[in-house]
Amino acid sequence: MQKIISEINDIVQDEALGKGSIIPYFEEIQGRFRYLPPEALILVCEHLNIPLSQAYAVATFYHAFSLRPKGKHCMNICMGTACHVRGSPQLLDRLETKLGVKAGSTTRDKLFTLETVNCLGACALGPIVVIDGEYSGQMTPQKSDALLRRIMRSEEKEQRG
Repeated sequence: MQKIISEINDIVQDEALGKGSIIPYFEEIQGRFRYLPPEALILVCEHLNIPLSQAYAVATFYHAFSLRPKGKHCMNICMGTACHVRGSPQLLDRLETKLGVKAGSTTRDKLFTLETVNCLGACALGPIVVIDGEYSGQMTPQKSDALLRRIMRSEEKEQRG
């Protein structure tokens, strides 16, 4: 815990982030920890001399910020109308089963966060899955299995060094 507070303090004291807006601080903290720890909200508020309610409002308004830890790989499944009629519910069911979590949750090993979104704006390519910002269109449950295998192989290579 002390290490986290120390790292957050380093970010808060970074002169390059300026003193005008809370967003650069949150972006830096979110990038480092994959979420905004409660200590981060408090320390940033103290540094900027703003109420905690304002920080909470910003943190919950922008989808890019999360108050809960996210996995290393964030998976977003589009549930918009075009994707829905093309099979996104079956795709979501497959991913929930494979990962062992429900949408909106993170795997125990903190490797994956599975989320749904209302629309990704790529309806012609539906159903769409976005993993770490990479769009994969015309996704099927079988293609999602291959996508997960690819990520897992990459993780294994990374761990071996």
